[in-house]
Amino acid sequence: MPTKKLNPTSPGQRFRVAPSFSTVITSSKPEKSLLVKSKRSGGRNNQGKITVPHRGGGHKRRMRLIDFKRQKFGVPAVVKSIEYDPMRTAYIALLYYVDGAKAYIIAPEGLKVGAKVVSGPNAPIDPGNAMAMKDMPLGIIIHNMELVPGRGAALARSAGSYAQLLSKSGNYVTVKLPSGERRLILSSCMATIGSVSNSDHSSTTIAKAGRSRWLGKRPRVRAVAMNPVDHPMGGGEGKASGGHPRSFKALYAKGKKTRNPNKHSTRLIISKKKK
Repeated sequence: MPTKKLNPTSPGQRFRVAPSFSTVITSSKPEKSLLVKSKRSGGRNNQGKITVPHRGGGHKRRMRLIDFKRQKFGVPAVVKSIEYDPMRTAYIALLYYVDGAKAYIIAPEGLKVGAKVVSGPNAPIDPGNAMAMKDMPLGIIIHNMELVPGRGAALARSAGSYAQLLSKSGNYVTVKLPSGERRLILSSCMATIGSVSNSDHSSTTIAKAGRSRWLGKRPRVRAVAMNPVDHPMGGGEGKASGGHPRSFKALYAKGKKTRNPNKHSTRLIISKKKK
């Protein structure tokens, strides 16, 4: 996706790098039958206490129902439009199936309006088509991978991300994930061919505080600037360092391993992600 550099007509525009929707987005009105209300918590639990800080406000948004399972095997569909989704970084594609059904999918890079997509074991190797990884050729670029057959895509769903199918062995395939981790996944799990759209998302800039508030992000106060009652790193005379970095729940940060070593899926990891 191309980006555009805005003219510095105001301090907030001076360093703004914005996405250029004109060359990608083909429709500004979503499909009403695939919209649901999005309820926001503001970072609070059922007791009204803040459990996730720095959340709240933001523009009102409606959630698009995305088909992450792609289980309409052998039923072709036509891409009706490429749309913006306020709930995610990637673009989405509206599909019209020949049987009359409609669905949204994560739009892969290069998918155009009018293209035909299909899922199933006999689908051609084209961007947007979905099939089990056992039916894919080695070395192919994929996204929207399942971890459990039939549960829906869980990996490589954000803008510009992709994975690579490396090898097949018995009931498992070896996949290189976007983090660099290599792991085994059941070969019967579904995946979609191609990489996720909007690869230039990381090139955009926020440029002003108000744009963060539109996204539902509240200001962040440094922990060492707080009082001891507010944060474990607060307090002290003058500019005290605050001690070892930790969260507001007193959990160590900056290097402490948080993965459970007894997690059942650890045995499926061949090599860990890059540091």
